[in-house]
Amino acid sequence: MDLKIKDVADLLNVSETTIRRWLVERKIPAYRINHQYRFSRTEIEDWVMGHKLGKTNGFSPNKEEGEAASESQDPSIKGGSKQFSLYRSIHKGGVLYNIPGNSKEEVIRSATQAIAKELNLDSEVLVDLLLDRENLQPTSLNNGIGIPHTRDFLLNTLQDIVTIVFPEKPISYGALDGKPVHTLFFLFAGEDKRHLHLLAKIAHLSSQPATIEMLQARPSKDKLLNYIKEWESSIAQVN
Repeated sequence: MDLKIKDVADLLNVSETTIRRWLVERKIPAYRINHQYRFSRTEIEDWVMGHKLGKTNGFSPNKEEGEAASESQDPSIKGGSKQFSLYRSIHKGGVLYNIPGNSKEEVIRSATQAIAKELNLDSEVLVDLLLDRENLQPTSLNNGIGIPHTRDFLLNTLQDIVTIVFPEKPISYGALDGKPVHTLFFLFAGEDKRHLHLLAKIAHLSSQPATIEMLQARPSKDKLLNYIKEWESSIAQVN
């Protein structure tokens, strides 16, 4: 799908001036049609996953401009809607361990069957959408992390869902660093901006050596959520 400068600015929660500056500096992928810039949705997603986004380029993975403080259903979690969004999404989606499969496709299929049941969705449709996205471009990051997702599907809910999946064994995933994937973040968002926000946040989280060490240990859901909560709180103080 072609996006215009205004569309991308809205999705990334930055000004159109910032997008134009990134274009001049060649920091963001784009192409031209009739002398006007256009953007590929898939390329923007991959760009978000491949960059550590923060105050240095104007896009924070933790906050939206002008957002008011709010309180989540968890009374221990306070702050803006973006501040603990990953914590809330994983709390809702859960963690799956030892998912079988000898390939990326097999692991995605096995995990999706369990996830779709919890979401009351057709697992085969969801698998097809996830694999279609993988065929466009693998959703792997470096350091053994993958983020299976699809933009042809939106949850009919205000609650975004992230399910962390630990395959039975690391699998080849087409990562740029060539490393097999040991942890998958299955992402299902209810709105475009929140989708890109969570992609950026997971990419940021996964760039931390302490995170990789923690994930490789396959912690319990409680330990994992406590880690995420503390990490989101720490980047909130930096932003």
